[in-house]
Amino acid sequence: MSFESAKPFQDFTHFPRGLRRCGEFTVTEAQLLEQCGHAMLSLYTGQRAPMTDDEQRFVEQVQQQATPELRHARVWMKYLKVIGPRRVHRLCSPMSTGNDDDYEPAEDSAD
Repeated sequence: MSFESAKPFQDFTHFPRGLRRCGEFTVTEAQLLEQCGHAMLSLYTGQRAPMTDDEQRFVEQVQQQATPELRHARVWMKYLKVIGPRRVHRLCSPMSTGNDDDYEPAEDSAD
């Protein structure tokens, strides 16, 4: 069987409540990660060589980072995206540029 794992995959560092309860994955995606996550991780990191054609295609699709066709590759790419660094989008730029010498407070005209 392809993508065999001896024990269920859990990532309590990123998902303290578990993969099924995090809200990022569907039930089938969470089940696939739990069943095959250790195999996908070891294939992704290169700790394990692909043993089947599906595993070889998984490695190729994940390395290309294109739109994967294989279900395992799609779920793994989604997992990597979820645990990756979050981008912060700002609506405005900061007021100071680190050079506060040009700053002059407005005078109070109420005196």
